[in-house]
Amino acid sequence: MKSEKISSKELFNAIDQIYEEKGITREYLIDSLKSALKVAYKRDFINTHCLDEREERKNSKEDDLVKGNNAEEKKETKNGYLIPQDIDVDITEQAIKVYCVKEVVEEVSEKEQGVKISLEDAKKISKKVKVGDLVKVEVTPKNFGRIAASTGKNILIQKINEAEKNLVYTQYADKVGQIISGTVQKTEKYGIIVDLGRVEALIPATEQIKTEKLQPHQKIKALVTNVVNETGISSPKITLSRKSENFVRKLFENEVPEIMDGIVEIKDIAREAGSRTKLSVWSNDENIDPVGSLVGKKGMRIQPIIDELNGEKIDVIPYSEDIPSYIINAISPAPILAIDINDEEKIATVVVPDDALVFAIGAGGQNVRLAAKLTGWKIDIKTETQIKETVVE
Repeated sequence: MKSEKISSKELFNAIDQIYEEKGITREYLIDSLKSALKVAYKRDFINTHCLDEREERKNSKEDDLVKGNNAEEKKETKNGYLIPQDIDVDITEQAIKVYCVKEVVEEVSEKEQGVKISLEDAKKISKKVKVGDLVKVEVTPKNFGRIAASTGKNILIQKINEAEKNLVYTQYADKVGQIISGTVQKTEKYGIIVDLGRVEALIPATEQIKTEKLQPHQKIKALVTNVVNETGISSPKITLSRKSENFVRKLFENEVPEIMDGIVEIKDIAREAGSRTKLSVWSNDENIDPVGSLVGKKGMRIQPIIDELNGEKIDVIPYSEDIPSYIINAISPAPILAIDINDEEKIATVVVPDDALVFAIGAGGQNVRLAAKLTGWKIDIKTETQIKETVVE
């Protein structure tokens, strides 16, 4: 039976259009289509040759696997029919054709026609064949144009979706640890949904600043902390944070050219998100003031960051490798009278004027708590009077 040629001009036009618009290569789409059409051909073969509807309704069983003459060879069957396995699909701009590799035998029974060909028919393909040879036979069904059209459409849609998902994943996976901008879409119990344009992201409740109330349509910045490309979902899962200390670090890196150039470094950060942040800075150029670089003239560099954090206080202090100096800087702006360092227990006892105790400790102990976190030392604040009383005793 002469096989019907199937025009694929429209299919190739669609493939070329997808390449131009989405950047998905023709080769990738054609290979995907070939794989799908192989499966479609096997399904069509089973439906055409192997299924007796009454028998199927009466006894619906899985396909059998029966061993052939070779103990290692396994042949798939359905209702006794041998199902073609070695299938190739040839796709050109002129036609889509299906080929199957068949074994040459003297005579072919009805249920072997999917995998075997008679010597007489094989001679029409090549006069040199003999029994036992394998030949490639065109087996394109008459109705395969409809199957190819339907399968092709579904595959192209699937591959477009997969490619777009992978493109978005690659784009945002490269941004982990970086700051991106987005628009607040809505607030749920589990977090805030942020519209990034092509995809949505989530700020989990654990990564939000508790004191801020973000409103729908509000423009915000956030740190990308994780991107996961899970199967079964239409787009990558992107997790953001506004609570992270690294969020503040990145805000300064983006705002201060001296940090981007490697002249000024942020050494340590201690943060209680929404309330106060302390960070220490160091300059690799003695002619560049690191604190002034972050604050900017009249606060022009630090103020946009404070605004982004909705008024969170930010203390920028000079880093020092001399521990007493570093701790004194961290306690500022409270005046320090004296400091005693216990290197073994890593405890610093800091003496302040009686009227400066409140400033040194801070509201709710926040100033000394952040200073301890910043320096990595336990800090014990004492007043001048307390020290004198201890000496008298």
